[in-house]
Amino acid sequence: MAVVEGGGWASLGWDGWRDHLKVREVLERGADPNVWGGSRPLHRAAEIGSPEVVAELARRVDDIDAQEESCTALWSAILADRADNARVLVAAGADPWRPMLADWSPGRLSLAGPTPDLFRVPAGERGLTPAEAAAATEGRRLTAALGDLHSEGTGLACVAGIDAAEAARRLGAEPYEDPELHLFLEDPLSYDADESLQIIGATDVPGGCVITQPWGYAPQMLGVLTLLSAGTVCYGLYANPKSGNQGCVVRDGAVEGSDLHPGGPPHEDDSSEEVLASYLYRHSAVAYSCAYAGLRPTDARAVVGPPDIWLKLPRRGYWY
Repeated sequence: MAVVEGGGWASLGWDGWRDHLKVREVLERGADPNVWGGSRPLHRAAEIGSPEVVAELARRVDDIDAQEESCTALWSAILADRADNARVLVAAGADPWRPMLADWSPGRLSLAGPTPDLFRVPAGERGLTPAEAAAATEGRRLTAALGDLHSEGTGLACVAGIDAAEAARRLGAEPYEDPELHLFLEDPLSYDADESLQIIGATDVPGGCVITQPWGYAPQMLGVLTLLSAGTVCYGLYANPKSGNQGCVVRDGAVEGSDLHPGGPPHEDDSSEEVLASYLYRHSAVAYSCAYAGLRPTDARAVVGPPDIWLKLPRRGYWY
């Protein structure tokens, strides 16, 4: 049979992965069940497809536990909260307990998710540690407390162990009490960028405080994070409308991590704690940022406002 470009899946759009008849037609026309571009069809179907499509591909692939970036299709189903697809894969022979990233297996990771009884834990397999179980409980609470946030364009600094008043002192920021503040807040992007970037909100939450700017990146500027992080840790987030979530970690004035992608999937070189956090806070960059700094907000007010206090940053160079 001739080799079909892209594995033969080019005609199948997003919705096609849920259409069993269409997938069968593509396969009958010569699509490779093992190749989808530079990826694997079964991984794609496990994440966004229907159980019928997953079952069809599972019957045809050479290896149901074939890996893509060190993970199987079953792992993809767990990350996507597709318990229905996970059950189909296990019924077809997929191994829930094969170690993958940082020795997490799909089965053990599922214990921290919304369907902890998805698989029977066999003798000899360890469950969650007390610390992991506590992290999972807090993950469910925190994501529920924050709700479905629209954070695009927002800048945050999640600061451990200090309150809003101390944050203002460290930044040398004064309360912003302009009588026309309400007009500014109605349309901050219509103002001069240098002026609007000076205005930030600060709110106390359990575990520390949140510095926010719903229209800009000022809280994530390294000069801001360096001042805030003295003797503690900050997680900075900018939900860049053009390029997605950008994160950084600054501890006691030193940058520990930059160009991070909170809310994204775990990676091969992540630690065990990072894999779990990426799973617990998938698609929730704000919750990930709060959790990293040990903040425990009870609602979304620290992010969406109104803050405890509006502050005006002094003019200085904050990028370095």
